[in-house]
This record gives sequence, structure tokens and C-alpha cells, in this order.
Amino acid sequence: MSEHTVLVIDDSATIRRLCDGELSAAGYRVLLAPTAEDGVATALEQQPNLIILDHQLPGTTGYEVACQLLEHPETAKIPVVASSTLRKKAYAEYIDCDNVVDMLPKPYSPEALIATVENAINTAEMVVQSQNEGSAVPEVINQLGEADLAGEFGYFGLREIIDLLNNGNKSGMLEVETDQFRAYMHVANGRIQAVTASGVTPDTVARHMPEALSELAPVVKFTLAGRKGSEVDGLVELLNNKVLDPRLLKKLLRLQAAVLLKFCFESKLKSFRFNQSPELPPLFSKLPLEASLLGLLVEGSLISEFESLPKVNSDTGYVRRSIRGQNLDRAGLSSRHMKLMSLVAEPISIGQMAAQLGWAEEEVLRVVHGFEMAELVQPCQITHSTKVFGVLSNAAFAQRTQTYFKANQSTLSGRIVRDLLGLKLLLRRSRPDILLFENSDEAMVSFVRENKEPLTGIRIVVAGHPDENVNVGCDAMIGYDSDDAIFSAAFGLGQSDAKTNPAPATPATNATSQATVEG
Repeated sequence: MSEHTVLVIDDSATIRRLCDGELSAAGYRVLLAPTAEDGVATALEQQPNLIILDHQLPGTTGYEVACQLLEHPETAKIPVVASSTLRKKAYAEYIDCDNVVDMLPKPYSPEALIATVENAINTAEMVVQSQNEGSAVPEVINQLGEADLAGEFGYFGLREIIDLLNNGNKSGMLEVETDQFRAYMHVANGRIQAVTASGVTPDTVARHMPEALSELAPVVKFTLAGRKGSEVDGLVELLNNKVLDPRLLKKLLRLQAAVLLKFCFESKLKSFRFNQSPELPPLFSKLPLEASLLGLLVEGSLISEFESLPKVNSDTGYVRRSIRGQNLDRAGLSSRHMKLMSLVAEPISIGQMAAQLGWAEEEVLRVVHGFEMAELVQPCQITHSTKVFGVLSNAAFAQRTQTYFKANQSTLSGRIVRDLLGLKLLLRRSRPDILLFENSDEAMVSFVRENKEPLTGIRIVVAGHPDENVNVGCDAMIGYDSDDAIFSAAFGLGQSDAKTNPAPATPATNATSQATVEG
């Protein structure tokens, strides 16, 4: 509550009641005087912080009262706000009154009254001194100082700036100016707590709201601009009294943040400015999002009304970007969509991801688009080559196999690991066309034997000495000293000069076609 005293000198009982009711509710101590004589006497006795002075008073004018106040040292520096319906005609009379700091034209609203009083009290001392001594005054109160971090977008992107704040656990507000609007990202301990904007209409957010949130559409005009005041205080009070469901309002704030962030990443960015601040605005402090950039961008991309999705075909794929120190904060990203992250370790198409996850291709495309905006993945061309996963402990043979992969990289791609654990990590990310392992590797033999059904459709190739049989179904064997033609035949690349012989059938396999390739 304010401790400032405001004296209202006005012969209108209506104006006095309005000022008394509104200013008292705003925390001011209000004194009332219906005449000039009462007003001057009260000012001398009470020494108010501000006087609201009516221009037309019984038997005199506000100008004459202002001059009387200047004659007394006790009241000469009390700031005065003149009020009149005559406007320009009345304002001209106060040019020489150093104590008159502002005008309040009648009729006025309660909001205009409070704003004028607040501004006059905050600036009065400087204005009175300036008008009395002819000194300069600043253009604004509490001018913005130097930003803690500021610059133009160009060399650095928005994702990199947010990563910096996240990795440093910073708290404050990041202001981003685009070619069409300004967005304000409220951050606490590096996480995004809320996103507000100016230059954006409430309908921009409201039209993306699902049916479950439609009743909250009128609230967007308060949450979008991050407004302060009685309306937002009322929302907080409703939350405190459990009248408003905090879960629904938080969903609204999250949707708002997702929509605005997506707009930022699809707009031409101009400049940014970050200032640290330990506290969030009241509403956002009550319902913080605690979300990552990645989680919000994916949510924004999933909104059905958005149509700005990339066009893809079977030759277009995506792969994880390798960026040193890249932020991998996943707060707010659903466990369902986290599954997709493991699939982009190697180039993979939208169709392949959809098939492996059992999702609709549109959902995959939207989630990947969110990843792409966050610079987590990048598009790439899919090469339709045979994929081989090998588990080889024989260093010399592993080197020869890698050399063969490089020589045939247009039709063949391979990954070699040393043990079963390494293979299991690869299989979590993608599925090979061919599985290669050594016939002396008992762990691999047991793994293949026990996982026939999951490995169905994968060509099994065993490496080692041809005279050593292995009790596991396989499609081909490669000797340690095999030449390239033998490799090609074993990998099914259509080499006609490969030397092949039938392999003995074993009870452990249901393979319909087996061959032994000797070295």
C-alpha cells in the first residue's frame, strides 16, 4: 500500500467521491476540499504529496490557487495536477506555474486517474525542480540500463542463446525482436517458465486452443502480453482460492509458449536482449512451465493448424546433428517422443521411423520438424545400401571387413563392435540387413539362437574357419582369409564368381537356404 497523501480540490461532489474511492482503494491517503480556501488551508496544514486541482472553482480558478501555493514556502514545491474540461484553453494559463506538473482532462476514467497520480508522484520532484531552475530531466523513470547480454541475430541463432542461458542456469527475461513482433521468454534456472509477446493478437494463440481449453480463450488477452494489474491479480486470487483449475490454466500457458516459440523460429529475427531478474511475474511464478526449448518446439509443431511442414520423399531422411556442447535438455518432452530420438543416430527416412515406431507418418514428421527447429537433427539423403552389423573380436579380420565396407560404400554400410553389449546398443537404434559374427563367439551364438523371431528377416553371416561348424542357423560363412568375391557373395551383393558350398543342416535352424563360403 502507498503511504502518499493526495489532496483533491474540486467543487464537484461526484469528482470528490470518485477520487476518494479509487485512490483510497489504490492505497493512497486522500484529503478532500470543495473550495479554494479549504484547499490552501489543508495543503498548508497537511503537506500532501500531490494536489489534484480543479480549474473552475467557486469565485476563483485553479490558476489563482496554484499561484497562492507558490507564495508559501511550505507548499511551493508540492506538485499539482490541473484538471479541467476546457483542455487547451485551461492548460495555457498554467505555463508560468512551476508547481504544475501534469494535466488531467475531464471526463476521465478511474484508470486514467490512478495512472496520472502515480506518474505525477514518481516524477514530481524532478519536474518541479526542472521548471524552477531550468534544468533537464530524463525521458523516462528507471531507464533501462545496459543489458547483461544483447546483440543482433546473424552469426548466432536463437537456439544458441537459449542454450547458453540453460547451460548457465540463468534467470531473467530474454527479449527477442522479429520483423513482425517481440517475444519475451521468462527463464528461471535455465528453464523456460513462460513466453509472452507484444504485437501479436490474442486470436493468434486462441485459434489453436483445443476444445478442452476453449472456455479460457478470454484469458489469453491477459496472459499473452504478460500483463500486470488487477486482472492478473484476480487470476492469481482465483487460483489461490481453488476456483480456477490450475491444470487447465497451465496447459493454456504452455500452448501459448509453444505457439510463440514456433513463430519465433519461423520469423526473421533481428535482435535480442537479456536482463537477469530473480523473480517471475506473479502468474508465471504461480504456474511455471519448467520446460525445455525442445519440448515446446515439438508441442508447437504438433498443433494441427500449422501447415508449414517440410515436404519429404523416400530419399529424404534425417540424422542427429553433431554439435559440440549442444544442449540436450528434454524437460517437457513426452516419453513417447523421446523414443524417436534414438532412431536418428543414423540417417533414416520418415517412413522407416513410422514403421519402426508404429506411428502415423504425419506425427513422425511433426515431431522431427520440432527437432529440426531445435537444431537437434538435420535433413539428409537416404542411400539405399545394405546395412551390416558385425561383432568381431579378431582385430585383423575386423580391419579387413572395415576396408571392404569402405571400398563398397555406395552399396554397403557397416558398423563393427567387439562384443554382444555393443551390438545390443546398435540394435536399440536401428535394424541391420545382415548380422556378422564369429563362430567361436559363444555369447553371440547363444544370442542368435535365443532370438530367432526378433532376428527374422536379417541375413546371418558367420566368420571363422570353414571346418568349424556352429549350431546356429546361418545364411553364409566367411573364412578369415577370404577374398573380396567371397565377401560379396556372403553379403548377397550378387557376385557370380564367389565360391560357395552347401552348409550342413542343423536341428537348431529353420533356414530354407544355407551356404558355406570357403576362404
